Parts: sequence; C-alpha cells; structure tokens
Amino acid sequence: MSRFTGSDYKVSRRLGYSITETGKELKKRNFAPGQHGKRRGKLSEYGVQLQEKQKVRFTYGVNEKQFKRFFAMAEKMPGKHGDNFLVLLECRLDNLVYRLGLATTRKQARQLVNHGHITVDGNKLDIPSYIVKVGQTIGVKEASKNLVIIKEALEAVVSRKEYVSFDENKMEGTLVRKPEREEFLPEIQENLIVEFYNR
Repeated sequence: MSRFTGSDYKVSRRLGYSITETGKELKKRNFAPGQHGKRRGKLSEYGVQLQEKQKVRFTYGVNEKQFKRFFAMAEKMPGKHGDNFLVLLECRLDNLVYRLGLATTRKQARQLVNHGHITVDGNKLDIPSYIVKVGQTIGVKEASKNLVIIKEALEAVVSRKEYVSFDENKMEGTLVRKPEREEFLPEIQENLIVEFYNR
C-alpha cells in the first residue's frame, strides 16, 4: 500500500485540524479546499468517527494497514484501548525523532530513519514504525551529525515533551517514561476511533 505524498495543508483544511500540530495550515484559510470548500454539510455519526480516525492517521503519517495493526496491538494491552493506541503511535521511532527535535516534521523524521541516520541504543535502525521502549536512547549516527537539516531542526526547537530528555552535546535523547494521554494531541477524541473500528 502506497504512502500519502500529497499536500498536508489540503488535508488539514479538509479535516479542519492541523496535522502538523503548528496551526499554520489553518491560519489563512480555515475552510476546506476546492471551489465549494466553504460549504460544509453536517457529518453523520460515521462521518465524525471517520474524520477523527483520519486526523490521527495523517498526523502520524501511517497507512491504513499499519494503523489497523497498531489498533490490534493496543487491544491486547491492559488499560484503555484508545489511550494505549495513541501511546503506541507516540512511541514510534519516527515520531520520537520528531519530538526530540532532530527533524522539523514527522515526514522529515521518517526520511532520516529510512536513510539510516538514526541509531537506537548505538545501533543503526531504519524502521520508522519501531516501538521505542522506555529507557532506550535515540541518537544520530556519527557520520550524520553534521547534516544541515538536523542542525537546522535543533536550532528551531523551542521546547520538548516531558517524557523525553535530550543531550545537546551527544545529540541523543531518551524516552524517559511512557507518555501520558493528556500530554499530546489534546483535541483528538480517541473513543470515536475505537467506535469506528468496533462498528
């Protein structure tokens, strides 16, 4: 199944939600794209659930097959299904590379991982969907530490999430603990995604 390579701005405008978490996409044009974008009809219950699922899917940049796989994994974990699901997605390697500030977007983070620039516990890992465990260290390969895009991304960092720590000198970070649900994507109603798949 191919990965979505279209415009993030158009997707954000269609969903009425910033999938880059910056809000830039909706500042100028806070309506759906297209000639009749300003006319939004009332969504059905199914439409609302689908839209919530698409918000999360496009935010993390995963395809439908992977999305379902993570949902099934979350079901087997103790605790709330919806919370477990989002925490799993948040602990993906590409997402944590983005959260550490080694990339300015999740797409860029995924590319860094795919191209072998990222290490986990000192070993090169090129699987963006790898689930990072608490205590594991994410770093930049020695030969990649002078990459311009990584340096620019680190310079642009304003703040980091509390569940990650970062050492500027070593250019490596650690997942200190599992993310709490209220610490990320506060606008998402994960119960609607659970309802969508449990129809």
